[in-house]
Amino acid sequence: MTALVMEASPWHLNDVAIPYPTSFHPASDEDLFFWQDRVRALNRSYLFSFAGVPRPGDAKSIEGHLVDQCKVSGSCSLMECSTTGPDNKCESPASVMKLFQSSTFCLLPRGATDTRRHAFDAMLAGCIPVFFHPASAYVQYTWHLPKTHTDYSVYIPEDDVRKKNESVEERLRKIPPETVRAMRDAVVGLIPSVTYGDATSRLETTVKDAFDIAVAAVINKVTKLRRGIVEGRAEEEKLERYSWKYPLLAEGQKAEDHHEWDPLFN
Repeated sequence: MTALVMEASPWHLNDVAIPYPTSFHPASDEDLFFWQDRVRALNRSYLFSFAGVPRPGDAKSIEGHLVDQCKVSGSCSLMECSTTGPDNKCESPASVMKLFQSSTFCLLPRGATDTRRHAFDAMLAGCIPVFFHPASAYVQYTWHLPKTHTDYSVYIPEDDVRKKNESVEERLRKIPPETVRAMRDAVVGLIPSVTYGDATSRLETTVKDAFDIAVAAVINKVTKLRRGIVEGRAEEEKLERYSWKYPLLAEGQKAEDHHEWDPLFN
């Protein structure tokens, strides 16, 4: 059985992560194209932004470090979230979208879990996501996001922030302007694949939304399995401890081969 979930376990072969729903559900291709043109043309006054809250009791969290860095930077827009209560701005789609639309980069560390809905809010806003752990996106949404993560996002290892106290702002400023433009174009191009269309209508065949991609991938998976049974070709047995790695393998690579992220999933 294939389980479609918002956050997959890196060690469960049959878990497949699909994008968190955002508040944008286009009813037509025109709605989608209009939104893409709009976020592409926005004037972004901040280099980066962060919506989060320090988690002093969570040893794996770097949110406190990012809050501190954002507060001392004139190029960062910070939205400090409260953990509970109706006044939590981070639970307001309009507030979060306004924040992300004003920024070139959006910081997306692990929170209470490895993934967060704000990753898809950021992409919907045309904001380049900055991830700090591969479990936040790269080994999760392999049906919906490009295999080459550097095309659309920035990766800064958590330990660079936690132990080396590396400046996120300095790292982002080193990215050439032409690379930033290419990454933003890639993010805007991904909006259809991480968006769920209006359930009362259907997008045209020229555009596949997150639902279409997931259904097509499941059908393709079943077709490959059936073809293997009919033709007597058994698929190579996969080990659950390498579940996160299989979608990342290049042709000829084996799961046992070294990968830079091995220590993060052992």
